Amino acid sequence: MTERQMPPKKKKKKSASYYAVTFFLKIGLTVLAVWILLTYVGGVFMCHDNSAYPMIKDGDLVLTYRLDSLKQGDLAVYRQDEKVRFGRVIAFEGDVVDIVGDYVSVNGYGLFENTVYPTSAEGSAIAFPYTVPEGCVFVLNDYRSDIADSRMYGAVPLEQTCGKAVFVMRRRGI
Repeated sequence: MTERQMPPKKKKKKSASYYAVTFFLKIGLTVLAVWILLTYVGGVFMCHDNSAYPMIKDGDLVLTYRLDSLKQGDLAVYRQDEKVRFGRVIAFEGDVVDIVGDYVSVNGYGLFENTVYPTSAEGSAIAFPYTVPEGCVFVLNDYRSDIADSRMYGAVPLEQTCGKAVFVMRRRGI
């Protein structure tokens, strides 16, 4: 017999258990992919204070990216005292940070920022000038009146950083 004369093969009917297994397999793979993305590539965090005000307000959702190294001026998300915090990176290991009056300098040069924030060393738990230790970054809150940043806790170890903020979604006051 030639191919044209052969009777067509009957397709085997797929059972409900086959569809259930493939469905749960797809769900499992999707959950695994999302977990890998949120653990190693990025993260989703909610701001519960006004430390990063006006860029990030209380209640905003923040997406972070972990694979890029932090640069001066980046808004970093980090963990301090079992709490997620947001702060602007101003100095890296080996840099000398000094705050005199409301003037912030890094390695003797004034800090360049798009917005001028009055920054004070009053109430700080560390002494200035401060040399950033190895493997750490020095962060300041955007809302500089809140000194719950490196002025209070010292430099933040890079292991405690959760990435830099790349997207903010307003959840309140829309």
